Amino acid sequence: MKDLRKINNPHNDDKVIDACSIFGAMDRSGKRFSGTGVIKAIANMHDRGNGLGGGFAVYGLYPDYAELYAFHIMFISPEGKEDTEAFLKEYFIIHAVEEVPTRPVKAISNPPMVWRYFLEIRKEKFTMQSEDDHIVDIVMKINTTIRDSFVFSGGKDMAVFKGVGFPEEIADYFCLEQYEGYIWTAHGRFPTNTPGWWGGAHPFSILDWTVVHNGEISSYGINRCYLEQFGYHCTMQTDTEVVAYAVDLLMRKHRLPVDLVARILASPFWVDIQRMPVKERQLAQTLRQIYASIMLNGPFTIIIAHHGEMIGLTDRIRLRPLVAGEKDSMLFISSEESAIRLICPELDRTWIPMGGEPVVGKVKGILDYKATGLGEKNEKSDKGASVGGRV
Repeated sequence: MKDLRKINNPHNDDKVIDACSIFGAMDRSGKRFSGTGVIKAIANMHDRGNGLGGGFAVYGLYPDYAELYAFHIMFISPEGKEDTEAFLKEYFIIHAVEEVPTRPVKAISNPPMVWRYFLEIRKEKFTMQSEDDHIVDIVMKINTTIRDSFVFSGGKDMAVFKGVGFPEEIADYFCLEQYEGYIWTAHGRFPTNTPGWWGGAHPFSILDWTVVHNGEISSYGINRCYLEQFGYHCTMQTDTEVVAYAVDLLMRKHRLPVDLVARILASPFWVDIQRMPVKERQLAQTLRQIYASIMLNGPFTIIIAHHGEMIGLTDRIRLRPLVAGEKDSMLFISSEESAIRLICPELDRTWIPMGGEPVVGKVKGILDYKATGLGEKNEKSDKGASVGGRV
């Protein structure tokens, strides 16, 4: 029988379940900026990781291909790459393809091949699905049926870079100081119950949704069963994957606004619901009854990002830390205030959000989906540039 301890914990570290580091920065004006500061900030929380996972999500980094899907794919073998590319050619027009640039880093050993593809859907392959659902199905099919291949990023004008190592080592390996984006999120991982492997590092992504997470989702089993009813396949061997798919389901497919999504993922206790005013109580009861199987149990802090928006959220009793800060048009979300002040010493303000209360930053003028109606898009007003979380 295999000794899985050698896979799950190759450094023979004691289990520490309150670690992991998360960090997010966005310019609410939409201006792109270098990730150098974000890399420095996440490296400042080095002790929260153990070198078994690090990664970054960047938005707005591919302006020359902004209308194309940017697939980042890991390959374990040349045969897997060959099979995947044959599949992609069947469903997409491939406008550009290249190996993701890397540099030798002493701490990074045995990495997979990582390639990126800029893709346009072949319209003749469309069914009655929406374009987004079509992409989700294609990603799920590659990840479950094609050998030695793993799509870990598949949105437009955004990308995930991740692997086994400390986040600053992953940043160095993927030359991230050369990229610019208007949202950056980062993660330093201390795996608890899952192995340290390249696909299992954070962020987790589907379409342009990304999630970084500190904590432990004890409801993973029921969350996974619920999501699989909607066509999601959990293949990454970690609890955080269900959070990414839950966000896609609730915010994209069900068109729910972030305040309601927060009440679903970090639902109030029943005793607190009973104390609410009548209308608020009825809403909270309805959400818990309909979405009971997607509620997240266990300690967590997450940063969710997609085009035009960055959201920070903790579990309802704040078992994991989260602090927010802002300076002019910049919004920062972090596990520790020290990481924010390292790169922005003079903040306009900083605060600790209540448990279950989202911190929301929006980019001025970005198209966003309506929370109600038939899902048509509408232009956000200038108020959309303000920070949520009761600002």
